[in-house]
Amino acid sequence: MPDIMALGANEMRKQYHIDISPGQVGEYAILPGDPGRVEEIAKKLSNPIFVAEKREYRTFTGEIAGKTVCVMSTGIGGPSAAIAIEELIKCGVHTFIRVGTCGGMQSDVLPGDLVIAAAAIRAEGTSNEYLPFGYPACASIDVTVALQKSAEAAGLRFHTGVVHSKDNFYGQTEPDSMPVAERLKDSWNTYIRAGCLASEMEAASLFSVGLVRRARVGCVLTAVWNPELHKAGVSQSQYLSNERAIACAIGAIEALLPQRK
Repeated sequence: MPDIMALGANEMRKQYHIDISPGQVGEYAILPGDPGRVEEIAKKLSNPIFVAEKREYRTFTGEIAGKTVCVMSTGIGGPSAAIAIEELIKCGVHTFIRVGTCGGMQSDVLPGDLVIAAAAIRAEGTSNEYLPFGYPACASIDVTVALQKSAEAAGLRFHTGVVHSKDNFYGQTEPDSMPVAERLKDSWNTYIRAGCLASEMEAASLFSVGLVRRARVGCVLTAVWNPELHKAGVSQSQYLSNERAIACAIGAIEALLPQRK
């Protein structure tokens, strides 16, 4: 017979935004931004099960090597991503891999390439409420290495390094339409000269929460296209499949499972 008091206490611990309670999702999580990608990823795991859906947070679980793994969407941008990881940590998750998309910034980052983010430029606002000015937003080394080894084993073309995290998608894609156009373009060109690989919208926030909460966080991105190649007149087609990044993330979790936090 179920313990009614225990069930009631567990229900009270259900997280406000993600609608999940401790014990429902395991210790490992794959985090796409788009709710539409969640089931796609979960189907690649064993025994996929729908768990919850509230706001931008759609959640399934599945298994890798018999271990429960959560797949949850985080929506677009840092604030919603930070809420997702904060509440999943309260539910017992300690290892996270963001699977997302990006735009290439270096000329050798081609559509379809993977970008494994070792750190992120904090050009968004969320990280400022976690870390002091000048403190880097870094991925967990062991998760980053696991992603690299997974990509290598699968023969995938990838780059590892710094990415740019922003709040305004159109500030990047249409900077001339903004009153602060010159500042945006100057910063963008400076980041390119410093070797920044690609631009996206969530990594800096996720890394910052991970650092503060002592959780392991990594990030693998698919380059959809490269705006710098477009500016240079180089013909390219958008690459819209997430299959490579998903496979890379699953392989990394397989390698991380025997390890302890």
